[in-house]
Amino acid sequence: MSGSMANLTDATSLKQFEELLKNNSKSLTVVHFLAPWAPQCSQMNDVMAELAKEHKHTMFVKLEAEAVPEVSEKYEITSVPTFLFFKGGEKIDRLDGAHAPELTNKVQRLGSSGGGAAGVGDVPKEDLNERLKKLINAAPCMLFMKGSPQEPRCGFSRQIIQILKDHNVQYSSFDILSDEEVRQGLKVFSNWPTYPQVYAKGDLIGGLDIMKELVESGELENTFPKTVSLENRLKSLINKSPVMLFMKGNKETAKCGFSRQILEIMNSSGVEYNTFDILEDEEVRQGLKTYSNWPTFPQLYVKGDLIGGLDIVKELKENGELVSVLKGEN
Repeated sequence: MSGSMANLTDATSLKQFEELLKNNSKSLTVVHFLAPWAPQCSQMNDVMAELAKEHKHTMFVKLEAEAVPEVSEKYEITSVPTFLFFKGGEKIDRLDGAHAPELTNKVQRLGSSGGGAAGVGDVPKEDLNERLKKLINAAPCMLFMKGSPQEPRCGFSRQIIQILKDHNVQYSSFDILSDEEVRQGLKVFSNWPTYPQVYAKGDLIGGLDIMKELVESGELENTFPKTVSLENRLKSLINKSPVMLFMKGNKETAKCGFSRQILEIMNSSGVEYNTFDILEDEEVRQGLKTYSNWPTFPQLYVKGDLIGGLDIVKELKENGELVSVLKGEN
């Protein structure tokens, strides 16, 4: 019955996904990235069907994450279920995990307001503050910026990335343009009105001017004491075994479809390998993305060098090159 609703549909290709966003640009679009094997995704589909009945002007889209990898990779979908919220063709919010109350809250708020900023006051302050605390402490050095390290969206963010790079500072970043709630909330939380903002061990360091002052005074290295140790830790983990797989879960239990698929391929190769569960260590999970300049998991390394993720491993298997690459012959 729910499948017949005009505002509840499936996207099975990149073209279809883009057309849905374009055709629904004037109102809210909610996209559920799912996997058919995950029971929590089925539950959230039921929640979406109920929401679609109540919110006739909101478009609800179901998208199988592994079936449309171009979309999943573009928006860095690394686990299911994940929900993205779009308005005017732009992503305005994100929700990771099967949280029905939060999904309902976001649909109500974003569907009725002009976007994100107007809805900030609707969120209980404690909830937003808790979320900001978690983000600030997600890595020893956190950069809140416009855009990503690969594609900074303002000159100040570009300059601050260059400083961090020049001084070998390991950091994780958050794109404030992707989340209006965080963008507005963090200004109040930290009493700092502009971006970018840099945090070390959960404490606000400041913006670009303060980072420049720290460079000039020679204090920058002391401000981020864990930088070197994290880099050394990542190096030793990557080289722990000739073949290392960083994944969600371990050899016995994969905790996402991408990790499950790569395990099947690795096991069929007959080559010995070790795994590291990134869900057990947030510092490694965030640090490795920056260290290797590879934003998603799983990640496969051979003799300390990054080979890539699931798509590359699939290609190597199809080309008959996987075993020789795993043995370090290529």
